[in-house]
Amino acid sequence: MKSSKKSKTKAVEELLARGVTEVIDRGHLKKELLSGKKLRIKLGIDPTGPKIHLGRAVVLRKLRAFQELGYHVVLIVGDFTALIGDPSDKLAKRPRLTPAQVRQNMRDYKKQLGKIIDLSKAEIKYNSAWLKKLTFAEVTELAESFSVQQMLARRNFKERYEKGIDISLREFLYPLMQGYDSVAVESDVELGGFDQLFNLMAGRTIQRYYGEKEQDILTCEMLEGTDGRKMSTSWGNVINISDEPNDMFGKLMSVRDELIFKYLRLATDMPDEEISAIEKSVKGKKINPRDAKLILAREVVSLYHGGNSAARAEKEFQSVFQKKELPAEIKTVFIAKTKLTAAELLFLSGLAKSKSDAFRLIAQGGVKIGGGKTTDQRAVIDLSSGKEIIVQSGKRHFVKVRKK
Repeated sequence: MKSSKKSKTKAVEELLARGVTEVIDRGHLKKELLSGKKLRIKLGIDPTGPKIHLGRAVVLRKLRAFQELGYHVVLIVGDFTALIGDPSDKLAKRPRLTPAQVRQNMRDYKKQLGKIIDLSKAEIKYNSAWLKKLTFAEVTELAESFSVQQMLARRNFKERYEKGIDISLREFLYPLMQGYDSVAVESDVELGGFDQLFNLMAGRTIQRYYGEKEQDILTCEMLEGTDGRKMSTSWGNVINISDEPNDMFGKLMSVRDELIFKYLRLATDMPDEEISAIEKSVKGKKINPRDAKLILAREVVSLYHGGNSAARAEKEFQSVFQKKELPAEIKTVFIAKTKLTAAELLFLSGLAKSKSDAFRLIAQGGVKIGGGKTTDQRAVIDLSSGKEIIVQSGKRHFVKVRKK
């Protein structure tokens, strides 16, 4: 019995420490977690994009850790709050999404969420179920729980106000709505990224206003993108949990050296002592950072695609990037035009998002056509022979192009 209690205590201590930036109130939460109560652990995630990346997966993985210890997890998909737009860490007004965009973004959400948490043991809620029904009188009552001064104390709101940058009243409503979610689901603990702290604290304020017990709060570290900046789809530095194994493996191998151990800690289940041993070996120059990245890539790809897929992806990576061989499988694209510029070829083959993107990629020297580096965006490519041409963009992206 004593051994079991000690084991639970150690598991809770790790839960409150690994990848965690702040806990409010730590002493109270630890006591509650060890009490044997079936605590309700809440996490809200807005479908602002169609794909969940490793950065957003950090807090989802923390939710899973609570779930594995037997606590009741409540996952709120913010189909209504996504329409409002979370102003956290935004220094300008966030563009509004339409209901159609939100529905499109949610199409594969459950499938992706199921890669991390056990959906069969999770309570899944959509916050439109209660927020959509609030009357104007009820919204007015909710708004009474906060003052304008409290809102302007928020760092990014304060900066924007002092610089004369617009702050929409809509943005003021967001933390109120996230806080009301906590009332609606009777949350005992709410999780979030550290940039969400204001919204999470709003939950405590609003629970208190409505006469409910205040939730404890746990915030997680932020995982930077492959280039060291905040992981953002718009910057193209994301690793999505739905990425194909080869693509995921290649992206992980491009992570900056100084982020390897943070990725191991936040994106894998590897024990802390093993991560520390790898870090010590790299710092002591016993192993190369590239070897540590191989471990990272294997671990992450295995999590989302299984060990066999990870092994195949590693073999493919070594073949393409170390031995400079072509990938085993390359998609074939058929193009109707006979003669076209290098930029058009890159765009029509799907290797560039737009013609301007194609111009940029070629100018950066990362494009090869038929095995040779191409630097002239307007160079004419002739497909009249009917032979396939291999087009490469960057280190990981290849297509075979043929005349349609």
